[in-house]
Amino acid sequence: MHDRVSCDKRRQIPAVSKILDALDNFNLPRPFVVEIVRRKLSQIRASGVLSDFEDIVAHVRRSLDGFRASRLQPVINGTGIVIHTNFGRAPLPSEAMHALNEIGSVYSNLEYDLPKGERGGRGVYVESALALLCEAEAATVVNNCAAALVLIVQHFTRKTGRARRPGAPEVVISRGELVQIGGGFRISEILEASGAKLREVGATNKTTLEDYAHAVGSNTAMIMKVHRSNFFMSGFVESPSSNEIGTLAKKNRIPFVEDLGSGAMVATESLEIAEHEATPGDVLKAGADLVCFSGDKLFGGPQAGIIAGKKRFVTALKREPLFRALRCDKLCLAALQTTVDLHLDEKIAEIPALALLRTSEDALRARAAAIASNLADLPMKIAIGRGKAKTGGGTLPKSNVPSVTIELLPRDWSLAEFAASLRASNPPVIGYIADNRFKLDLRTIFPQQDDSVISAARAACTK
Repeated sequence: MHDRVSCDKRRQIPAVSKILDALDNFNLPRPFVVEIVRRKLSQIRASGVLSDFEDIVAHVRRSLDGFRASRLQPVINGTGIVIHTNFGRAPLPSEAMHALNEIGSVYSNLEYDLPKGERGGRGVYVESALALLCEAEAATVVNNCAAALVLIVQHFTRKTGRARRPGAPEVVISRGELVQIGGGFRISEILEASGAKLREVGATNKTTLEDYAHAVGSNTAMIMKVHRSNFFMSGFVESPSSNEIGTLAKKNRIPFVEDLGSGAMVATESLEIAEHEATPGDVLKAGADLVCFSGDKLFGGPQAGIIAGKKRFVTALKREPLFRALRCDKLCLAALQTTVDLHLDEKIAEIPALALLRTSEDALRARAAAIASNLADLPMKIAIGRGKAKTGGGTLPKSNVPSVTIELLPRDWSLAEFAASLRASNPPVIGYIADNRFKLDLRTIFPQQDDSVISAARAACTK
């Protein structure tokens, strides 16, 4: 009898085709939609609990909505965070986008020497241009800054030549620089993944040059300094300069590497930011043998880990078997090449992340007034406010950039509902809730997106 009942229930499970007919057009590949339907029907069979047909369709529709929203797509960033890791960090220059289309859609000379008519090196021009920009003897590129760190540490701890007694090669680093980066990853974990042993020196707030000197021994493979780009300490703090550490490392014939992270190429004061950020050239002149940084932060380009410094070290890194696993593809190199050229030509205004930081408050306020005027007839309160934008992306943690906000208080919606409606628009508009208002910071919204913001707000209020 039980088997008969179970068989009857299975017969009542709707066919895949029936559910497909009841679904809307989801703009997803049909095989993908079919697979989601089949998964739901398999769950019903396994549980033995039969749902109503409408409930099954609704569940599948919600699943498809979630997958469709997770597809990579443009968003309008109204958060006031310029280099927003969740939103892809630095937007690429228009010239880089042109290069991606030009290089990506056809064959290219990625590893072909045109003058000789034979196989050539990858990224020859990019590496030379980066070396010039960073005021270094040589430079190379891997796929992100964490990869650069792993490559560097593995090379020096495996090839150290200093270890004359048993024990793992050591990387000397200050306790105050064992930072955590995005996604919960910690610098210590990234370095230890290479098999290195960390020799932590000093205290969280105070590390002296003597701490470094006492830690140096026969097993010391390198000294590493990690720039505190995503936090700052004040009060009873001390940390030796790159120049001091570089002198110590040179005296002991130990490589000195500094992770700069943010990759500033211009004086941050020129961006109307009081906080000074060291450039790769600054650090190399101070005595570092190698410096590494991200390509998609203040550098304003694609995701990449850029390494610059002494030629013999860069050349050795490129011989590492791991280098091939971490190397960049043609699209990254194409976008990076264009961004490097813009820096060398001092066309900072054409690098979006830097251009957004330099936009005047007057220009932002004029745009805010135009947006507010276009929304004046909607059932909500509208105000123009003052904002404090952030560079974001683990850069310049002490700096706020004066900005202008559009502040909205819908009459018939809760703020959470209004925010959700804007996120569901095309393209999604993302802001933040503060002071019992929904706010959009115009410093991180491109002028050409203003009409889309207006359309999304109007649609949200008329649903």
